[in-house]
Amino acid sequence: MPMTSETQDIESLAKQVESHPDYRVLRRLKPQTEFSVQAKGAIARGVVVDTETTGTDPSADEIIEIGMVVFEYDTATGYALRVVDIYDALEQPSHPIPPEVTQIHGITDAMVVGKRIDDQRVASMLENVTLVVAHNAAFDRQFLERRLPIFANVAWGCSFKEIPWSLEGYGSAKLDYILNVMGYFHEAHRAEADCLALLEVLQMPLQSTGMSAFASLTKSANVAGYRIWARNSPFDNKDRLKARGYRWAASEKCWYLESTEATLAADLSLLKIEGYNSKPAKVELEKLDATIRYSKRGGERVIKMI
Repeated sequence: MPMTSETQDIESLAKQVESHPDYRVLRRLKPQTEFSVQAKGAIARGVVVDTETTGTDPSADEIIEIGMVVFEYDTATGYALRVVDIYDALEQPSHPIPPEVTQIHGITDAMVVGKRIDDQRVASMLENVTLVVAHNAAFDRQFLERRLPIFANVAWGCSFKEIPWSLEGYGSAKLDYILNVMGYFHEAHRAEADCLALLEVLQMPLQSTGMSAFASLTKSANVAGYRIWARNSPFDNKDRLKARGYRWAASEKCWYLESTEATLAADLSLLKIEGYNSKPAKVELEKLDATIRYSKRGGERVIKMI
């Protein structure tokens, strides 16, 4: 869309301001649906999802808005080629939306009366999708699997956790912070707007990996992970385990650590020393691939002697 004379004047002022070292300018993000990228490899489909909910507990709270943006991407580079479908829908929950939650996303009880997510539309959008991307997959996946079980059948990636934002020099991995550093702002905390904004962020080339943010994410998603359960580790070793990054799972009454194929052997060696005082021990290994990761559903577990 060509700029009007008024827009040109404002843009000229903005450039003058941002040329001064004491000021920065944020521009409203205008999401793209067609990207000026030529495919170098096979073309696949991904989908960016986001939810707004009545609260933070996926076992009790409910989805009140879903946003989905399906896009085609070049598997050779990870760059998006085009948006092929967009869906945004509200849904009336079984109980009133808490006022403090409405203050975050602006969705009121009046806005959702009689509204419902179209399950068939969602299912059709997930056909042939290789990866579901959410910026907080641990949150969105559990809500979506409870409301729309079809989300349990696809691979997931988390752009918040699996892209090395800190190595890129970002002080935070929050979506609005990343956009601000890029020089943009957007209508945060509405599902469709967040999806489109995240798709723009995923096009960013990363200096730390030499690939696009989305390519880095797909590479991470394809790597199998493990959860090490330190069964029956002596109580007196809890501080050592905590210092090594282990977390306490109250439901399992056990310390656990997230590991990868690359670090598993070293993590198990250290666990034997720090967790079991160098004595032989049985631990549980839970395999976590992209179809399980971020879900409440557990992965396959095996017993291993260390």
